[in-house]
Amino acid sequence: MSPTSETAHGGRRLVIVESPAKAKTIKGYLGPDYTVEASVGHIRDLPSGAAEVPEKYTGEVRRLGVDVENDFQPIYVVNADKKSQVKKLKDLLRDSDELFLATDEDREGEAIAWHLQEVLKPKIPVHRMVFHEITKDAIRAAVASPRELNKKLVDAQETRRILDRLYGYEVSPVLWKKVMPRLSAGRVQSVATRLVVERERERIAFRSAEYWDLTGTFGPAAGGPADGAGDPSTFAARLSAVDGKRVAQGRDFDSVGRLKSDTLQLDEASARALAAALADSSFSVRSVESKPYRRSPYAPFRTTTLQQEASRKLGFGAKSTMQVAQKLYENGYITYMRTDSTTLSDTAVSAARAQVTQLYGANYLPEKPRTYAGKVKNAQEAHEAIRPSGDRFRTPAETPLTGDQRRLYELIWKRTVASQMKDAVGNSVTVKIAGTASDGRDAEFSASGKTITFHGFLKAYVEGADDPNAELDDRERRLPQVEQGDALTAQEITADGHSTKPPARYTEASLVKELEEREIGRPSTYASILGTILDRGYVFKKGTALVPSFLSFAVVNLLEKHFGRLVDYDFTARMEDDLDRIARGEAQSVPWLKHFYFGEGDGAGVAAEAGNGDGDHLGGLKELVTDLGAIDAREVSSFPVGDGIMLRVGRYGPYIERGEKDAENHQRADVPEDLAPDELSVEYAEELLAKPSGDFELGAEPETGRQIIAKDGRYGPYVTEVLPEGTPKTGKNAVKPRTASLFKSMSLDTVTLADALKLMSLPRVVGVDADGVEITAQNGRYGPYLKKGTDSRSLQTEDQLFTITVDEALAIYAQPKQRGRAAAKPPLKELGEDPVSGKPVVVKDGRFGAYVTDGETNATLRASDSVEEITAERGFELLEEKRAKGPAKKTAKKAVKKTAAKKAPAKKTAAATKTAAKKTSAAAKKTSTKTSTAAKKATTAAKKATSSASTSSED
Repeated sequence: MSPTSETAHGGRRLVIVESPAKAKTIKGYLGPDYTVEASVGHIRDLPSGAAEVPEKYTGEVRRLGVDVENDFQPIYVVNADKKSQVKKLKDLLRDSDELFLATDEDREGEAIAWHLQEVLKPKIPVHRMVFHEITKDAIRAAVASPRELNKKLVDAQETRRILDRLYGYEVSPVLWKKVMPRLSAGRVQSVATRLVVERERERIAFRSAEYWDLTGTFGPAAGGPADGAGDPSTFAARLSAVDGKRVAQGRDFDSVGRLKSDTLQLDEASARALAAALADSSFSVRSVESKPYRRSPYAPFRTTTLQQEASRKLGFGAKSTMQVAQKLYENGYITYMRTDSTTLSDTAVSAARAQVTQLYGANYLPEKPRTYAGKVKNAQEAHEAIRPSGDRFRTPAETPLTGDQRRLYELIWKRTVASQMKDAVGNSVTVKIAGTASDGRDAEFSASGKTITFHGFLKAYVEGADDPNAELDDRERRLPQVEQGDALTAQEITADGHSTKPPARYTEASLVKELEEREIGRPSTYASILGTILDRGYVFKKGTALVPSFLSFAVVNLLEKHFGRLVDYDFTARMEDDLDRIARGEAQSVPWLKHFYFGEGDGAGVAAEAGNGDGDHLGGLKELVTDLGAIDAREVSSFPVGDGIMLRVGRYGPYIERGEKDAENHQRADVPEDLAPDELSVEYAEELLAKPSGDFELGAEPETGRQIIAKDGRYGPYVTEVLPEGTPKTGKNAVKPRTASLFKSMSLDTVTLADALKLMSLPRVVGVDADGVEITAQNGRYGPYLKKGTDSRSLQTEDQLFTITVDEALAIYAQPKQRGRAAAKPPLKELGEDPVSGKPVVVKDGRFGAYVTDGETNATLRASDSVEEITAERGFELLEEKRAKGPAKKTAKKAVKKTAAKKAPAKKTAAATKTAAKKTSAAAKKTSTKTSTAAKKATTAAKKATSSASTSSED
């Protein structure tokens, strides 16, 4: 099986793949002479912060991780969490005679293989092993036929990585200074966000138009022709023209409600009048137009079409789709899932055709195999389309798959089989019906139908649609058999009112489709791009719709005004072409990066001539981000609502205001962060401003006379007292106002002065126990509880804070203390058995939000995950990640405390004890100082890493 004679007998071969799951599957197909180990993704990358950069690098190189002055030389470092894995790989390499780099066959996989070779520095033969499916035959064939590392693919990926680093690390700090800290910009994520924002702008500018038409229910007149077998006796038709002039429909209006074509717009009165005038009219068939209908199968899945269909049919997000597909690939069920290609191998075509005959009969099999031309420019044709693996496709029932994996496999299987079936054929017919109204007007109604005489591939698969009201390909609309001149009777004619609708928001599926059609980014990265803009808070979901936040409006506004070229759709697409030219060896990386970063020629002064903020930016990225004087931070984050009201995006979120700050007529109110921008009307803004600053005056406290107010704060609604003017707020004599959070059952609109006084009376003394220890009832961060000394016990309801008696409290303390915060809440969702632990996995609501658990390991859901959409596979993946991290390490500080707490043995003398104590004290002080210094350094490094990581790439 080995490609070299030197190791054909008894040699040890090391195979390195990306993931442990893939390693486990491949190991089963290779003999004992093969060790299969995972790199667990990238082992080396650009530094995530200045703290990771080697000390010899300073200045801009340290900040960027790229030496822009020396041909953009990247500074690569081994990831901190991968050092132990690298050591393991090196140890395995020492005992091996051959090395097979078996990472995925795409730019990313080629780059990982190159980094492995650079870091491991093998002195034994190295082979690049590639395969598109994880089956026994494919793996053995890949071992027998390796190739050399493709340096062009590596260069192309490296150029992308450097480009994304420069873009993110140069543009993101501008957002920090001018919009809000900790934001990020990215080559593709910024353009994707702009698309979502532009769609919302269209919705804000949209003005609805009203139009009316008529719907008639027609049937054969008495003595008319009999209906054909299976055809309906009546059918509906819609008014299409009056006196030869077409009646306006929704498509005839522009976005501001104006007619954009020469059509007849009916209002309610004229529509009802026409309906009444046609009530007793006679009708006849004016024309019948019949055409043959033919529909060809859809191409097999590629990455983007799989994401779109999984969203439409299964409700999966793009990220979830790729996670489930990854599992299917690694376990040998489907071919590689990151592909732009729609081609199928001869083996796959034969397998699909065999299954068509087996499941549907020879009548559904075309004479020749179908081939599909690639639609994606610069597609990586080395891959096949996404299909079931093997030379014989397993039906879903033949697999042990369950849950989301089974559903996605079934989708891929059906699509692949259907792609090798015959066309669906039938007939489409359009019937026009004429009648004369009592006032002499000629009214024409129209009805269309479709019949499918042979379903062909539609027997196996029907593609979904982004529009929930769209008619799918397999839907029939049968009309009665009528001929021109046949008399018809109108059984009913009704007037129908309609209004135009704003353009639909993007869903994950439609945004993926839009990005691909505009040739922005690579299809294989779309899932991560969507995850990024959701995680960053630029976009949030309402159902399946992607809604831009007000923050994203500010970010896009700044980028459009001052970095117009960087978020220009055509420029971004052309940039993708350039990167593909580098991958093909038609362009060089360094000259291209110099042009992008420094500008045309030597870059000197060109940006100044072009102007900062003109939307052109010929001067290169570096000069653009150097002079920020033209950027007005307040202007880019301000948007007029109307009637003198401005929406502003502030450091702590969006708010509206009218008038200038500190002016007498100034008003300000916070805006809910989950409010869709097109829902912020002048009327709603007035409602928010009607309660200045969110303050509600509840009245004066009887004893002190101080005003009590209710407010809506960053952490929820609360009540507080207003201290007299002159009360010291700082220093040792500072006085803090009494404050209390509202109960969950309370709201700012309903809270009373009595409620406020009760809340501020907490904590309440319930009584004392037999030893005289005081028991108090308190409302804490995690709910109501009792406290006796250091012993706390949870209460069931907030009302108990005021009603619980000392006897009831003592009864609670008489019970053994339960570990945990309260009675366990019921699971929010059940995900099935974990493949590692074999225990049931559930989603629960915890102190810090929702999390998945198998009873042993807990993993918090990410910002992009939701309880409603999380799949079983995603839950298992989160648990696997948490297990891989291992238990949290104890800090040095705790160790010092433990050491200091040890007592000296009793039999030591006082002097010895004193000496030992001094040594211990000195050691503890020294350790503490070191720990403190180390902690400060770690904190600083972490902050830098976090800030830097937020801008690391387009992903």
